Amino acid sequence: MMKTLVLGLGNPLVTDDSVGLRVAAQLRPLLENRSEIEVSEDYWGGLRLMERMVGFDRVIVIDAICTGAPPGTLHCLTPASIATQRSASSHDVNLPTALALGRAAGLVLPGDDQIQLLGIEAEDVLTFGERCTPAVEAAIGPAVALVLDWLGVPTSPPA
Repeated sequence: MMKTLVLGLGNPLVTDDSVGLRVAAQLRPLLENRSEIEVSEDYWGGLRLMERMVGFDRVIVIDAICTGAPPGTLHCLTPASIATQRSASSHDVNLPTALALGRAAGLVLPGDDQIQLLGIEAEDVLTFGERCTPAVEAAIGPAVALVLDWLGVPTSPPA
């Protein structure tokens, strides 16, 4: 059976950078009865992120990114697309580099084709405060729905 990790990344102290954590927090109660899916909220840290992926066949990472697109834009990315386009993660270590480092360190990680990144365009990842900016806040619901769709989980109960 495929075991999936849904990992929300971000800094809880920084406004828009906490969006990945907020999406994961909303997903957790929706997926708590599914033993094949684990939802975790975590703070970014290169190899620590990779260590978190060990033991899973598929990983979905939710993170704030800055590409110059309108704030709140949802980006569906893979390690290959991150490596080839000019999308800058809000973090110091990007996903392809961290994957390479993790594999070089001997970690058994999901294949690149089994890793999906949902990037949410941040307005200002360096603004400290309790709430995301309005455009980013508006993206949280659609981000939750997109992850549920990726997982094949119905967003509403059958009639």
